[in-house]
Amino acid sequence: MTDKTYPKTERTKLHLLPKRGSYDKAVVHAIIDEALIAHVGFCAADGRPVVLPTAIARIGETLIVHGSVISRMMKTLAGGVPLCLTVTHVDGLVLAKSAFHHSMNYRSVTVFGEARVIEDPAAKEAALRALTDHIAPGRWEHLRPVTAKEVKATTALEIDLVEAVAKVRSGPPVDDAEDLDWPVFAGVVPLRLARDEPVPA
Repeated sequence: MTDKTYPKTERTKLHLLPKRGSYDKAVVHAIIDEALIAHVGFCAADGRPVVLPTAIARIGETLIVHGSVISRMMKTLAGGVPLCLTVTHVDGLVLAKSAFHHSMNYRSVTVFGEARVIEDPAAKEAALRALTDHIAPGRWEHLRPVTAKEVKATTALEIDLVEAVAKVRSGPPVDDAEDLDWPVFAGVVPLRLARDEPVPA
């Protein structure tokens, strides 16, 4: 590990197609910063696994998530249970000459760790601002200021980026040589997430 990479741990070591992996902090940060949604996996109080989507933002080497104080996820994560957080972008459908070699071009990040409740009022407001401005850059300063009641009704959690790994696939399909003359299209159908024109309320 260096100041520019995350350590390769038993949990972040890639066993399938490790050449697609990256522990580079700049790569991990870029994938996270483009994401609007992450999925958080954890074991609920009854021992059953749960995976839930949530908005995220990054402040330095910390991820921020938030929710209602009565949320099951917030209550459980606030207890410091182990979690696994993932982010995925699908950049293209990779269409090969055979079904076996079909794939997707993607960029993903997996983070392992535990969450902590942000108790300090100033830090909590900074976290809520980061989440708001991540969704709509620069919007926080134009909004009606949050009230103490709203802040109290919200749980903000932070997750340190300590165990994190990116995995990326890009490029065309990899067909078997004997399939190259098969008369069907092979290539990539690019996909992207785009913002459309805003619709007034």
